[in-house]
Formats: sequence, structure tokens, C-alpha cells
Amino acid sequence: MKIHPAYEMLRPGKKFPNVWCPGCGHGIVQGAIIRAVERLGINRDEVAMVSGIGCSSRMPVYVDFNSLHTAHGRALPFATGVKLHNPKLHVIVITGDGDALAIGGNHFIHAARRNMELTVILMNNNIYGMTGGQYSPTTPIGKKASTAPYGCAERDFDACALAVAAGAVFAARGTVYNAVELDKMIEKALTKKGFALVEALSPCPTLYGRLNKEGSAVKMLQTQKANTINLKAAEKLTPQELEGKVVTGVFHDGEAQPYTEVYQQIINKAQGR
Repeated sequence: MKIHPAYEMLRPGKKFPNVWCPGCGHGIVQGAIIRAVERLGINRDEVAMVSGIGCSSRMPVYVDFNSLHTAHGRALPFATGVKLHNPKLHVIVITGDGDALAIGGNHFIHAARRNMELTVILMNNNIYGMTGGQYSPTTPIGKKASTAPYGCAERDFDACALAVAAGAVFAARGTVYNAVELDKMIEKALTKKGFALVEALSPCPTLYGRLNKEGSAVKMLQTQKANTINLKAAEKLTPQELEGKVVTGVFHDGEAQPYTEVYQQIINKAQGR
């Protein structure tokens, strides 16, 4: 029987426990990453996947790439070290909204500012799923969490706007509902020379959905479809018509010299070459 090439990028023989709940969107994001790597013809030995802590960050356990499961919020510093040591590797950072934008927020800003050549997949489920449903930097104002039983009082971060403002060369937001579009975003991000962010909106029916009475996993996907709008379509609407909508698409696609090249130039200069 012919085995699909993408299947070879998993670790089916290992009996690692699956921590993702039924209906979680993270598996769809994992599939999108594997398909993007396979389509680009990147050998799995040329990929390093680095994560922090959280539901999303368990992904390096399941894929057969070079992988690092690091400390909470510290995936980007570890990934920076990997990239500087071996610039030929495709370094993919797997992170969640809490991991990347709260304890890891400073690392996120400065990795983008330096234009580190990393592909960052930020899986946004609007909550801390692994540790009990506390509100995160992307929990929408008014939505409930275990630490906000009467509704979150803080405004949520726009991860893509933050990345662009800090200097990222690529920033896009997709959804697990539209997996085909998400595939293409990740594929494009993997080709960029610099800090490339793909924010993947991924439902958490177990905690966020239950606390906010959003219904089943299927219902949450239907809500995701109804409440998101493509950037091109959004540009034709008024702010009033966009109220309550989440805009998806590629927000920035630019070019800038990556940090690895600048750093190598400094090394050459110091060595008199």
C-alpha cells in the first residue's frame, strides 16, 4: 500500500498521549503545516520545530521533525539559538496566544524587530486551555474565563498588527474552518526570509466554548465561518458593518534583510574577511 508522503512526517509508531480534546482545531493546523512542508519539498531533516508550553505546544511531540519542547513563553529565544547555529534549517515556532503574547510577549516583539528568520504559527483559541481556562491576551472583552467569571475587562491583542508594527516581513490570519486558505498562508510563510507570522484561529470547545455557551465543536466552527471575513471583502465594508467580525487574510508581505545575514556580515568584518 502506498503511504502518503505527509504520513511519514508523523510518529505513528510512538504511543504519545494525545492531549487535544475532541473538537479542538489544533490537529487541523498540524495537518496544514505538514501539507505545506510536503508541497514545498522540504526534507523533514531540514525542519526544526520549536514550541513553548500549552495545548498547541505539544505538536513537536507528534511530528517527525527535529523538535524542541521548551519553557513557557520561551520558544522564540530557543528558536533564535537554533537558527543562528544552523541558518540552513527551516525553523518553525509553534505557540499559543498565552505563550506568545503574555509571558513571551517581549520575545515576540524583539524577534520580529530583529527580523529573525522564523516561521511562527500562533494558534489562537482565545484562552489558556491547558491550565484551566484563564483569560489570555486574546480573550475578547466581555467574554468569560475561569479567571473572569463576569467577563474579561481587558481589550484583546491583534497579533498580526503587533507583528507588523514590530517589523515582521509577513503576517497573516487564517482559520481552521478554511483549512485550504490556512495551508497556503503557511506555505507562503515558509518561503519568507525573515520573521513570518501565521495566526491560526482554532476553537477550544472544552473551556472557552463551554464557559461562553458557544455550543458544540461543530457549532463553534459554524460560528467561526459566520464571524470571519476576508480582508478584501472587509475593505468594502464600513466600521459599523465590520462590528463583531474578525478579519482574515494576508496583512503584510514585505522584504527585509534577515538577522542571520546581518549577523554573518558582522562576523566576517570582525574576522577581517
